[in-house]
Amino acid sequence: MRIHIHFIVICLLAWQTGLAQTSYSIKVPMERELWHGNIDKQQKKINQLNNQGKISADTTISLHVMDALTRGVDELQNQIELDSTLNSNSKIKYLRSIDFLLQGYLANVNRRDFPASLAPALIKAFDECMSLDKQRKSFAPVIDANHYGVAKILVDALSKYLNDNPGMAGARIMLMRKYLTMHPDQIMPELVKNPNAYFADSLIKVALSYDVGRVYDYAQANNALGSRIRHHSDSAVQLVARIATSKSGQLYFPFLDNLMRNKITLEAIDSVKGNDLSYFKLLVKTRIEYVQRSLPPYNDTANQMQALTEMMSRKAREYFIREINALHSVANPNVRFRRLDGLTAQELYYLAVLGEDEIYTSSYVNGVYPRIFQRMANPRSDSLIMSVHGDYFRKFIKMAAGYNELDDFLNRMDKQNAETMMKAFVIGLEKPRKTNDLEDAVDVADSYSSIMDKNKELAAFILNEVNVSYTKNVQENNKRGQVIYNLLRILFESADTTKKVDLSALLGIPSIYGKDYNNLTDDSGRVVQQVFFYGDDDKDGQNSYINFMAMFRGRPGWRIDERRPEWVTITSTKGKPVVIFANKPLYGEDDPDDKAQNKLIEYLQERNLTPSVVVHRGHSYHLQTTLRKLPASARIVVLGSCGGYNNLNEVLTACPDAHIISSKQVGTKTVNEPIIQAINDRLLVGKNIDWISMWRELKTKKFATGDAKEKFDDYIPPYKNLGAIFIKAYRKAMGE
Repeated sequence: MRIHIHFIVICLLAWQTGLAQTSYSIKVPMERELWHGNIDKQQKKINQLNNQGKISADTTISLHVMDALTRGVDELQNQIELDSTLNSNSKIKYLRSIDFLLQGYLANVNRRDFPASLAPALIKAFDECMSLDKQRKSFAPVIDANHYGVAKILVDALSKYLNDNPGMAGARIMLMRKYLTMHPDQIMPELVKNPNAYFADSLIKVALSYDVGRVYDYAQANNALGSRIRHHSDSAVQLVARIATSKSGQLYFPFLDNLMRNKITLEAIDSVKGNDLSYFKLLVKTRIEYVQRSLPPYNDTANQMQALTEMMSRKAREYFIREINALHSVANPNVRFRRLDGLTAQELYYLAVLGEDEIYTSSYVNGVYPRIFQRMANPRSDSLIMSVHGDYFRKFIKMAAGYNELDDFLNRMDKQNAETMMKAFVIGLEKPRKTNDLEDAVDVADSYSSIMDKNKELAAFILNEVNVSYTKNVQENNKRGQVIYNLLRILFESADTTKKVDLSALLGIPSIYGKDYNNLTDDSGRVVQQVFFYGDDDKDGQNSYINFMAMFRGRPGWRIDERRPEWVTITSTKGKPVVIFANKPLYGEDDPDDKAQNKLIEYLQERNLTPSVVVHRGHSYHLQTTLRKLPASARIVVLGSCGGYNNLNEVLTACPDAHIISSKQVGTKTVNEPIIQAINDRLLVGKNIDWISMWRELKTKKFATGDAKEKFDDYIPPYKNLGAIFIKAYRKAMGE
């Protein structure tokens, strides 16, 4: 009974508060009725908001809010009218400020930093500010004493009619400081507008602890804030400024955390930065230290870990991988892989996992992988993984599976350890990482087909662990984990070719088995294609272009227009309309390829030509340029190079419905051209693209035996691209 009475009392109070309007204890002169009326209008709007339940679902909070904004505001109005020390203009000034105060509350209520519950504090603070202003005293202390949300609404309201208060300038500075303390990511963009603020030095230190990279960027600027950073008294800020203004800043930056901890000196980095081998060794040594620190009991994330990783990847690709790839035709392994001399097992390990997108099959199988174990005194693979503290171990296992080295990898450790390793490979995928959130799960998905082909017993073990992890996440009500493991379960069960599984239906995504012809045509009934070529100093791109053009030059049914210096247009003259635009591979200064591609893109956009088929032709280090320029209209994307997580993710971000053909290694014209030819043959007769039948036909007629078969087997058709399918299905399931 007591509970019921309590509830009725609350309801009555809420009802009475909802009805409350301004009740004046004195008659308001006509000259100020308008301003009181404006306040009443704002109160009615707030009351309507409250009646709609938009102030707060908590009855206690809404009662306090409505009491402050009705009774509290009414009292302020009465107080102003009864104050004999104020003339009419002064009273109007305060009344209009209350009007703006309520408008500010309405405009911001329940936005970030503006909880509805701040209303009582807001009205109290306004009363204090008004009292101080009457005495011509600064109201800045009131701003300083209140939460940012209160202070922001107050300053905005008071600046309309109380801008002459001696505390207004200080109040604005205090407000900015409050905001930046709450939002350190905005410190540098705001300080550049006000670099001489008295608290700038203290906030620069806050920004340094939040985002060193941003302080580094601003320290380079030739402006007042850049100067203030460079002349800062703090030793850590001075170090960042010194690095930022150094010609070798980008080479120092990956070691910033150790530099700030005095674990390494600039002089030590100077001694190796001019030698790619020595510099890469230092990068790997530092990465292993940082990874160890990130594990229990330290649980410490090193500053600029991403910068370190990106520099490692860049050096791995540019200095080592591209060299051994370029020498792929050299028979003598001592010549081809000479650049790997001097690298330890751990350094070769990082070379493989960070160079995944570019390393050739032969470079991995004949060069990097065997040398890892040759460089170990005791060539155990579990010892290798332990020596790098498990860093990128899923990536390494995925690559070993993809290049048919997984059995060798697992046989290099005890059977029990191998079982533990593969269990660790599968479990824990529900835990999000700070970057590349799905990369581990995609690596697991990508590896399964290769494992299934070579080791069905291991595949069954992995599937069982997936089911165990799914059950665990269901019990813990972890939605992310449930989605990840349910998708993996479905994908892995579908890999058993003895079972007929319709993945599209099970995953709720568009068909992965083919593309309807009508889905590839534009509004005019044409299929528009765009091909990205790149000029290279080794003439590889130019030769690729020549071979591509030979598919159409002098062939019946095609017309070629080469009049433009930047691109060529290839148009079908028989069958269904197909138009192919390909930029010419141009080599020289100022990146003429980029300019040619941009002009072609501009041309296509001006004429509303939307490519549904996009082909990347060129070295894999050009791939990022193609990915940045992918049209959202693309429905088929032929990468012809590694389909690692980052590449798949970028394609599907730009073109969510794209079917991706990718390769385990850099593409080859001997495979690319028959695939493109097969696609065009179907388009010319208006036929739907059926990947399963097309792939079967290519395999039996074009790539049946020998070297051609081996190269074709490296290509992954859309219906077998488990990484891409996983990303699509995950986004669908999570509503992304």
